[in-house]
Amino acid sequence: MKHVTLPGGEVIPSMGQGTWKMGERTERRSDEIAALRAGVELGMTLVDTAEMYGDGAAETLISEALGSVRDQLFLVSKAYPQNASRSRLAGACEASLKRLGTDRLDLYLLHWRGSVPLAETVEALEALKSAGKIRHLGVSNLDTDDMEELVAAGGNGCVTDQILYNLVRRGPELDLLVWLAEHNILVMAYSPVEQGRLSTHPALDKIAAEVGATPVQVALSWTLRQDGLIAIPKASSVRHVRENRAAADIVLSDAQLATPDAAFPRPCDRRPLEML
Repeated sequence: MKHVTLPGGEVIPSMGQGTWKMGERTERRSDEIAALRAGVELGMTLVDTAEMYGDGAAETLISEALGSVRDQLFLVSKAYPQNASRSRLAGACEASLKRLGTDRLDLYLLHWRGSVPLAETVEALEALKSAGKIRHLGVSNLDTDDMEELVAAGGNGCVTDQILYNLVRRGPELDLLVWLAEHNILVMAYSPVEQGRLSTHPALDKIAAEVGATPVQVALSWTLRQDGLIAIPKASSVRHVRENRAAADIVLSDAQLATPDAAFPRPCDRRPLEML
């Protein structure tokens, strides 16, 4: 598996585990716990969650599944925009820490932009970092103009922008990905297989047959082709985790990459950053 390097020099895996909609159904809990544990054993030690996910249910699931191996993890969580103020962010962070059963987050993100000024959110995040509650700070779902404003507001410590990016969501390639690379800010791609909708397509089927993989693995490999990018697919079963992990070892040739590039062309004109 490729790795990426944070601005301070810390190395983390280029593929992690997402947890959106996990921990919400009792009948799936044992499978989800087994999936998270298998992912860590396979080197997918970056685990992403948010206070929004099941109103904290995903964070609680992670604690149950991975609490015993906390020191092996790079834990990421996100705060609601209405909680990203001086008066509320510390409390939101403490609640996430309690549910996760840990004393610190490795990375804490503003989930999306709300009414709280970015300068105030940066101040609140930096205060949590100074207090040892978080190790790194970042954002999610911020477009290029938002990122420019963030940096101007003192957000030079931002290490990542978590965005919707995959074969059918290529708008960020026109400007945001370039801007982030220029500012040494990592991209964290959520829903890299479009919530499973990229599991079948003639172009992906063709390349999958050539390399002995699945269409999902081809789509993930296409996303991971880019340096400075972390993909965080969700998997609720051990089989699915193993499929995702194997995709990180697939290297597509330029000729093979050209097929999905042609089938899923990037837009010609800039468009606002999409969200799910």
